Amino acid sequence: METGLYVSLSAQMTREARLTTIAENIANSQTVGFKAGFVRFEEVVQEVSGEDVSFASDGVEYLDPASGGLEQTGNPLDFAVRGNAWFGIQTPAGTVVTRDGRFTMIDNGDLVTLSGYPVLDPGGAPITLDPAGGVPELGDDGFIRQNGRQVAALGLFAFEPGPDFQRFGNSGIVVGGEPEPIVDNPDVGIVQAHVELSNVDSLQEMTQLIMVQRSFEEAASLMETSEDSMKQLIRALNSG
Repeated sequence: METGLYVSLSAQMTREARLTTIAENIANSQTVGFKAGFVRFEEVVQEVSGEDVSFASDGVEYLDPASGGLEQTGNPLDFAVRGNAWFGIQTPAGTVVTRDGRFTMIDNGDLVTLSGYPVLDPGGAPITLDPAGGVPELGDDGFIRQNGRQVAALGLFAFEPGPDFQRFGNSGIVVGGEPEPIVDNPDVGIVQAHVELSNVDSLQEMTQLIMVQRSFEEAASLMETSEDSMKQLIRALNSG
């Protein structure tokens, strides 16, 4: 009798974890550079009262690697990554990678994110432009030029977020070390005056939300049925 309760509780815990991820995805469906998360569960078999019973694991969250669509902004300090790569930024949490390329130049010429974090070049150093050097232009080689003069290079980094990754803000991922710079890879690049939109499929996420909610209710109903059966058994035993 108790087995049904344990299995139902396990099912509800998995649904709760998935609901949390879906809610986060939907909330960031309009967030520039956001990558959706999904949870992967595994079967866990344990012996209960001499029988093997299947439970669901707590689940591990992963990132959806798909790229979001590009939107033209006309702002020369907006950049979008093409291919499997990331921008690097310097934060209090260490180096963070992001697909949000909305940058700005402060008075001293430092290139920073909208939150004020320095943007990194391929060597991992903060980028500084010439405040009086004119409109920055990004070449196919990744170098930034002003008035035809090369002033900096915009870094692209290779990084594969593992399970249970740590987000930084809405679009950043904490690296936990130094990411590897990408050099001379024709499959990746940067598009100037564009931003990458969220890769969340809102319609699909809403459909998943409805399905998970129904599944959660079914698991709760199963738990209630198991509890009623247990109560009936206890009453029968007490009545002799």
